[in-house]
Amino acid sequence: AQTPVILMGYLNPVEIMGYSAFAAEASDAGVDGVLSVDCPPEEGGGYLDALRGAGLHPIFLIAPTSHSDRIGRICDAAGGFVYYVSLKGVTGAGHLDFASVSAKLEEIRAHTTLPVGVGFGIKDSDTAARMADLADAVIVGSAIVSRVEEMGDNPDVLAEELTGFVSSLRAAIDGATAAA
Repeated sequence: AQTPVILMGYLNPVEIMGYSAFAAEASDAGVDGVLSVDCPPEEGGGYLDALRGAGLHPIFLIAPTSHSDRIGRICDAAGGFVYYVSLKGVTGAGHLDFASVSAKLEEIRAHTTLPVGVGFGIKDSDTAARMADLADAVIVGSAIVSRVEEMGDNPDVLAEELTGFVSSLRAAIDGATAAA
């Protein structure tokens, strides 16, 4: 199976480059989708047209505080998958409430047939496995970034740590989905 490539960032560099140029270069480089965290679908206009025209999926965030109408608008504009932010606040912080995540995923799935990935608060193999029981994808960011920050001066140790960490996540997710 081919692993999709998703770019995540802010819209300003894309605006500087130009929507069409960015979309064409991203597509030529093998990118499948783009998540511009500061671009809501209502303000995407020409940017979203450029992405779609280049065969790229626009990916959007859904917050825990998003109401049903907003979820519907986001899902209608999304491609590839939608990204549910499982926690209020900043990434990597807080404690996951799996019951509320499950309820919100049910609400989101009423608006789309796209896969729903869940991120924020996935810190270890236990939370990854528990989330795999609920979501179509488990998104891990800050737990990896913090390891890079801690060990960035020692690339050999970092590579070993990241390999072990990601392998433990993969094994826990595979175990959770096999048991389902």
